[in-house]
Amino acid sequence: MSDAVKTKVIQIIAEQAVLEPSDVKMDSTLESLGIDSLGLVESIFAIEEAFDIQVPFNANEPSESDFDISSVAAIVEAVEGLVKEQA
Repeated sequence: MSDAVKTKVIQIIAEQAVLEPSDVKMDSTLESLGIDSLGLVESIFAIEEAFDIQVPFNANEPSESDFDISSVAAIVEAVEGLVKEQA
């Protein structure tokens, strides 16, 4: 897992949750961090912008998305995969 990707994703999620990055754990869920659906969409946009990637995410049907949002670790892993595809 790339520390740069992990750090940036945690920073984005912490910003959306109005928390310190140190409060965001890899096994945290967005729900447990207090991020609602609007916060999720804003997080996705921020991640896309930060890494210059397109996230295959359907906000209306998150369960049918190819982008795993089940935990912070899953999000970091998915972002890393998309960044590698861009390279």
